[in-house]
Amino acid sequence: MLNKKTIITLTILLIFPLILTACSNDTVEVKTAEDNAFLMDTLVQMRAHGENADAAVEESMKRIEEIENLMSKTIETSDIYQLNNNPNQKIEVSKQSLEVLKKAKNYAEITEGDFDPTIGALVELWGIGTKNASVPPENKIKAALANTGYQYLNLDDNYAKIIKAGVKLDLGGIAKGYAAEEVKKIVEKNGVEHAFVNLGGNVLVIGDKVDGSSWKIGIQDPRAGRGDVMAIIDAVDLTIVTSGNYERYFEENGKLYHHIIDPKTGYPAENNLLSVSIISHNSFDADALSTAVYVMGLEKGMEFIENIDDVGVMFITKELDVYLSSGLEEIVNINDPDFNLIEGEYSVN
Repeated sequence: MLNKKTIITLTILLIFPLILTACSNDTVEVKTAEDNAFLMDTLVQMRAHGENADAAVEESMKRIEEIENLMSKTIETSDIYQLNNNPNQKIEVSKQSLEVLKKAKNYAEITEGDFDPTIGALVELWGIGTKNASVPPENKIKAALANTGYQYLNLDDNYAKIIKAGVKLDLGGIAKGYAAEEVKKIVEKNGVEHAFVNLGGNVLVIGDKVDGSSWKIGIQDPRAGRGDVMAIIDAVDLTIVTSGNYERYFEENGKLYHHIIDPKTGYPAENNLLSVSIISHNSFDADALSTAVYVMGLEKGMEFIENIDDVGVMFITKELDVYLSSGLEEIVNINDPDFNLIEGEYSVN
């Protein structure tokens, strides 16, 4: 299918009548279980269909909570809190946290810092998504930038260490993807063949729908406040992770400041994009990629994704132009005439 290779985004999900129900003509009744909870600083929604659906959903929600308790930067017993508050000390961390830290550092390296898990000082300074959000003074941005850099994170066996005081980890751009993949393992272990989980815009579908059709995943119209779906993705065993400037933001002096911070400038990324959606088979990777590619921008981001097997990307620009990477034309259906599919320089046929 693919040749190559954030609580406001809930529209991705909230075509529940479309994506979460089996065909009304089905004659075989399949057991269904669902749950939702506020975890990992977002609304988590899950539904599963199958004999062991109840067990799969219950275990999955518990697992997500466990991951939050390990990787939250605000829970004092978490690995990340301990690392952030004990610089220059080797901290023994869980194998789960170590796995995420290794993946995060790897993506920092291969994206040359467009994704960086040590962005915590900048995130804290801007406070976007909190009541204290405001444009910081330039000198404070420079100070936070000096405390940003994946080279300040050392990983060794079961230990991690921040080697410079002031550097702060923030796994908000990758931990939900890890959680989604853990849910997939639990669902498959329980023999459930049809399931859906949404971690605040990080969507994973397992198998197809009960009636054999593909899941229909809506991509939110990124124009702030509209809450409409501008495209539908036909998905089977896929993850769709979207990063957009409409998810968390504030306005000051007539300018919008969104939550996707460029680790190299210390400011919200400015590149004429409204949103980036990564479509792939692995949510762990897709989570980091959606952030990194948004920071990269259209041209660099498209080239980057085209060189990764089995990963696709959809860009939406401020002009409402849509750019798709190779192969996505088969599964992405734009249903809003305000958006224009651009076939050309950045759209590979």
